[in-house]
Amino acid sequence: MPKVIVVVGFGPGVSSAVAEKFGAEGFAVGLVARTETRLAAGVEALKAKGVKATACPADASDPATIRAAIAKARSELGPITAIHWNAYGGGEAGDLMAVDAAAALKPFEVAVAGLLAAAQAALPDLKAAGDGAILVTNGAFGELSPQIDALAVNLKTMGLAVANAAKHKLVGLLSQRLKDDGVYVGEVMIAGAVKGTGYARGDEGIEGSRIAEAFWGLYKARSEIYARVS
Repeated sequence: MPKVIVVVGFGPGVSSAVAEKFGAEGFAVGLVARTETRLAAGVEALKAKGVKATACPADASDPATIRAAIAKARSELGPITAIHWNAYGGGEAGDLMAVDAAAALKPFEVAVAGLLAAAQAALPDLKAAGDGAILVTNGAFGELSPQIDALAVNLKTMGLAVANAAKHKLVGLLSQRLKDDGVYVGEVMIAGAVKGTGYARGDEGIEGSRIAEAFWGLYKARSEIYARVS
């Protein structure tokens, strides 16, 4: 039975490259996103490359649907070896001084609550795997830097920046909490737009394959918690 990675927040760019990389390394792949047509296309593309894959529709901000997606992936592919959390959420609170205070919590539904739901649902499998892993995509808006903070304010991505910072802290906490269970937790911090996504212009941007290689390197080495790609 192959190892299994569940990619949450599937779409063009990072998650597609990670799915292809881990699939090429012998993993079966569960794809999780809200859009079923996108999932179907992703599954077919992986199968065309000889990768066993399945679609698991879910909303990354809804812990109940995330738990159901993890259960579906386990049922169809087998015990889960790794989770790749690539889900995006944060556009609802662009200017923290102009948004209802309750709306500032919305980005945390994906960055924190959704990620925790996935980790908790997969944890028995991750512990049993012996090389279980939780791999998290993050963005440089989460870094503590006056320059980054100024950019987030100017671009009105303040909610995303706060959520990314919380996610960065969560990675460190989960790494400490789960290391004695043999579960590796790591993060790739991306400083720049990724080719193939709505943030990249033309041929500009970071190749998704570079980020996928960074994730693979973290997973195999299991020593460093963080990597940064720019």
